[in-house]
Amino acid sequence: MAARQPLTDTDTADEAVRATCDDATTCKRFATSKGYWKDPYVQYFVRSVGERKAPEINRGYYARVRGVNHLLDAFIRKTECDCQIINLGAGLDTTFWRLKDENLMPRKYFEVDFPTVVARKIHNIKTKPPLSKPLIETHSTDSLLLDGHSLDSDRYCIISADLRDISNLDEKLKKFQLNPELPTLLLSECVLVYMTPTQSSNLVHWAADTFHTAMFINYEQVNMSDRFGQVMIENLQRRQCNLAGVETCQSLDSQRERFLKAGWEHADALDMMTVYSVLPQDDVARIERLEFLDERELLQQLLQHYSICWATKDKLKLSLAQLAF
Repeated sequence: MAARQPLTDTDTADEAVRATCDDATTCKRFATSKGYWKDPYVQYFVRSVGERKAPEINRGYYARVRGVNHLLDAFIRKTECDCQIINLGAGLDTTFWRLKDENLMPRKYFEVDFPTVVARKIHNIKTKPPLSKPLIETHSTDSLLLDGHSLDSDRYCIISADLRDISNLDEKLKKFQLNPELPTLLLSECVLVYMTPTQSSNLVHWAADTFHTAMFINYEQVNMSDRFGQVMIENLQRRQCNLAGVETCQSLDSQRERFLKAGWEHADALDMMTVYSVLPQDDVARIERLEFLDERELLQQLLQHYSICWATKDKLKLSLAQLAF
């Protein structure tokens, strides 16, 4: 029997990053159980609601979900659904099912993640009819591909790939009918920050080079050089989670620059406190009544250390640069 290879530092770091997928899904499960937003599908990926999360964490996830969905839905509407979406490091995200329910389905929805995450997601889809039924309903032929590491249907595709290996990523996406001519939205949430600046720059460059009409939405940390940012980094390091790309998270300017240097025509960025203040205020008032928040200052600090950055290229002149909050 072959001896088992010892774990390298990279393996340990990758495993810690994969664990953040569970954290995000558990937090979303708890927040939806409290009524912050509706997601009837997250329960099929995380069975129990789990331990209580602090109100500022719930409000932070609310701002994240509402903010990302605002830009995502605006892009789909602008293209009249004649587009494709690539969710990079998608984890156990449920956006595909939400878009189907809301009649906002793109031509095809792609997800990419580590093989172990993909295998788990596919297993859940195969064994949970509320997840598999919508997928079958959007598939017209008998040729549904479903194995341990990939799923491919007419409208939904999950592939396992390492985002640091661009040629392999490109090859796999094209194998499953990615169309570079279609308007394309790329989405990453707390993904690029775990890659070195060179690796994330290569990914952002590849996206700009591959698609002539596109939008890239990136949600992750910002303002990380102050004391609060340092504490965030130390807390993650204790869990073996190294923010390899933290130098790109120094400011909103550094977030924008990453895209502009890589060939994107337009880029904008807001911290999540600003996003929270421009979301529909009647709904914000509703969620603020759900739980008492003792320290509003802590919420402000937390939201000021996350951002949404979005960049566009617009050969088809769809006025993508106008998409904003």
